[in-house]
Amino acid sequence: MQVRNLGGALVTKTGSEDGCGSDWPLCHGALLPQNLPIETIIELSHRAVSGLSVIFVTWLVITSWKNIGHIKEVKPLGVISIGFLLVQALIGAAAVMWQQNDYVLALHFGISLISFSSVFVLTLIIFDMDKKYEANKVHIRKPLQRYTWLMTIVVYLTIYTGALVRHTDSSLAYGAWPLPFNDIVPHDVHDWVQLTHRLMAMVAFFIIMFTYIHAVKHYPTMRTIHYGYTVSFILIILQVLTGALSIVTNVNLIIALLHALFITLLFGMISYFILLILRTNRGDQQA
Repeated sequence: MQVRNLGGALVTKTGSEDGCGSDWPLCHGALLPQNLPIETIIELSHRAVSGLSVIFVTWLVITSWKNIGHIKEVKPLGVISIGFLLVQALIGAAAVMWQQNDYVLALHFGISLISFSSVFVLTLIIFDMDKKYEANKVHIRKPLQRYTWLMTIVVYLTIYTGALVRHTDSSLAYGAWPLPFNDIVPHDVHDWVQLTHRLMAMVAFFIIMFTYIHAVKHYPTMRTIHYGYTVSFILIILQVLTGALSIVTNVNLIIALLHALFITLLFGMISYFILLILRTNRGDQQA
């Protein structure tokens, strides 16, 4: 799933969306075209990995339902994993065949993260991470619940604006980082898209920092909370750094892929926090 997400980012970063023309699932009218420029190889590889991910996730979901289906979260996570994986594939196919607008294409990455996060959380359950870190005993009080939900919304909006930056070719718009103080007023759509993403990233950073401080201060003995929110804060720092380096290095490909990697892992962590919150609320209702 992570390779598939990075493959999608690689397709966008290298401009390989049209590597197979407007054909799907075929490529230039063939299963394997004779002419294979690098853009076609990247697009074909992404399609192959996406197809394999559907097979592996389906197998994982069926196996988990059979073996640990008694755990309440397993079946909903399985449905979300497969459902959003298929939706993402359909949006990707539609983008190839009918050239969707940039604002619709930006949803592609966000939807893929929901699918990835569902598989990520399901994997944590399968490998008994709950028992190892006593997560099944965690009780998250209302203040941290509110901060976490706010963090989720802001991070997801930041992800969408980041995807929009890629799809509108706005990565190097709006000048220097953090702000072009010699010309701070945006001049066109690309500047506005880039500025909006930077502002959302700044808001996300401070919200996660505040939530991390609150979690560490009020849950010092709960390892799941302490470690989880610490990792989230580290990931948002790395995310901001790679975002800045992307601009400084004129969108170096490795930096750009790391930027996509860190936000994927961050959203996976946040999704696990949401699972813990839902468990807490369910336990309160049963008490």
